[in-house]
Amino acid sequence: MCCAGSEQRLTCTDQMMLFGKVSQQLCGIKKLPWSCDSRYFWGWLNAVFNKVDYDRIRDVGPDRAASEWLLRCGAMVRYHGQERWQMDYNHLPTGPLDKYKIQAIDATNSCIMSIGFDHMVGLQHVEKIRLCKCHYIEDDFLLRLGQLENLQKSILEMEIISCGNITDKGIIALRHLRNLKYLLLSDLPGVREKENLIQVFETALPSLELKLQLK
Repeated sequence: MCCAGSEQRLTCTDQMMLFGKVSQQLCGIKKLPWSCDSRYFWGWLNAVFNKVDYDRIRDVGPDRAASEWLLRCGAMVRYHGQERWQMDYNHLPTGPLDKYKIQAIDATNSCIMSIGFDHMVGLQHVEKIRLCKCHYIEDDFLLRLGQLENLQKSILEMEIISCGNITDKGIIALRHLRNLKYLLLSDLPGVREKENLIQVFETALPSLELKLQLK
């Protein structure tokens, strides 16, 4: 949280920009030069990137705070009224806190985790979410997604691809997204009951376009 005084505010901004650069560089690294403890290192680092700063959400608003979280973890966002995807943490647009509303999230190859989900709680305008190769996403993330009233109303499209920790339980929770029009499920080895999923969604969301590319 920034302190009062222009010099201190500048210092806080510089620290955030530096953190953004470091996080982008680290998210781009495919493999550490050592192997013994690399798994634990990445687990710790990803937890740091996903840590929820409730003071930050209060100070800058849910859309800005969620944008910082998503880009910090290697995802992208697109705002209402814009065609360009935001993918550089250090070049997020500035301006009035209520000006930029997240419309779409592309979390391909990102390290977002369920522990960072509270960044999503205040979002009111998200229409599309793509979760592709999100290796840290588990059922709990989708369960909470389906429970949020604001996301139940706003989400129109979802794509879930190659997320190995997602099972039938998490997918079924999406039936609560009452305005969902399109759902793509592809390469999800944890999803076993294909026919049951079809029946659940036909009952709960009869107008849904459901595309399954599952074994």
